[in-house]
Amino acid sequence: MKQTNVKPAEGKLGIMVVGCGAVATTFMTGVLMVRKGLSKPVGSMTQYDKIRVGKGAEKEYLHYKDIVPLTDLNDIVFGTWDVYPQNAYQATVYAEVLKAKDIEPVRDELEKIVPMKAAFDKNYAKRLDGDNVKDCATRWDMVQQLKNDMKEFKEKNGCARLVVIWAASTEIYVPYDEKYHKNLADLEKAMKEDDREHIAPSMCYAYAALTEGAPFIMGAPNTTVDIPAMWELAELTKMPICGKDFKTGQTLVKSGFAPILKVRNLGLAGWFSTNILGNRDGLVLDEPANFHTKEVSKLSTLETILKKEDQPDLYGDIYHKVRINYYPPRNDNKEGWDNLDIFGWMGYPMQIKIDFLCRDSILAAPLLLDLTLLMDLAARAGKYGNQKFLSFFLKSPMHDYTKGEEAVNNLFDQYVMLKNALREMGGYEADQEID
Repeated sequence: MKQTNVKPAEGKLGIMVVGCGAVATTFMTGVLMVRKGLSKPVGSMTQYDKIRVGKGAEKEYLHYKDIVPLTDLNDIVFGTWDVYPQNAYQATVYAEVLKAKDIEPVRDELEKIVPMKAAFDKNYAKRLDGDNVKDCATRWDMVQQLKNDMKEFKEKNGCARLVVIWAASTEIYVPYDEKYHKNLADLEKAMKEDDREHIAPSMCYAYAALTEGAPFIMGAPNTTVDIPAMWELAELTKMPICGKDFKTGQTLVKSGFAPILKVRNLGLAGWFSTNILGNRDGLVLDEPANFHTKEVSKLSTLETILKKEDQPDLYGDIYHKVRINYYPPRNDNKEGWDNLDIFGWMGYPMQIKIDFLCRDSILAAPLLLDLTLLMDLAARAGKYGNQKFLSFFLKSPMHDYTKGEEAVNNLFDQYVMLKNALREMGGYEADQEID
């Protein structure tokens, strides 16, 4: 490994997960099983991917850990908050994602992961009904209680560092409002005045994490850290943030397939995407106000890849529709179905159908591992603010919309950004352009 300015990954890393549902428990159980040598972290870039560093005679293909100092899986400690009091073992069994043979060997460790009381407001997730909930006088009180949770967890578990990741449900949509979300002072004032309309519980988690020196990752499409006030807080605390929404199934396909149409100069008339999903996420998204948050996130992918202004003949009039249907029999085994109406030479129509029978939490779990390890790395490298190099893992990557900036959604461009960031942190030259 080259000499870099990145601080070494010494001591324990506390990964504190908001939500102890299917995604969180699949992630935690998987890491514990891999640690015991009883399973493989398939789908994890940090554990499997190799990238080229150097050129010519200096050229090498290395795993991430051989380029930058990543936290070892044996040094991870898990904590979680949830509205339901069941420990991680009970929650894993209840989620019905993993088989007993993949849970029982780490039962003892899972049983010790007991969710702390969640900072929760039923108005933001009407379909959830748990009673393991904090009693908070105001949103500011909510922040203080979460800060205490983080302090206590860090001390009790002897952690050198923390990362907080949101793997809880999608909240109802909170549109950006300059009066409350533009400046940090206004955000804090709204929290102290207990403005429950403009301050979502997730914002309290993010505020608490950043002020406690923990990077924050938004794994749902919530607007939580995607507001200038939070960018200001990240700058002030010198902490990295990223979001939003884990890119697992359908949008992964979209961000990988749309570039095929672009490079081949084929036209697109319409793209219809529908999902059937039966887990707790599906239940929450069955509420129209919660679905709207997800819809905004899912719809943002296409227009930044297939740009109307670049190719009006090909992409000037795309009809893009996204649907999610709650269907309990499928539980976590989501079906993402896409219909593309494309056109070619002389405008003749063709169709492409993609049917992705995926397992939502199996696709999400490695993303949680990669995001937490890479955000911890970013913090040790002195990076703060929005970590654009992690767009590869996110459905609706954050960007400065106040300055008209566009997100990069093309999967292959996102991969270049990821590789270059790792090269630079590892003391190598970034050597691929996105143009």
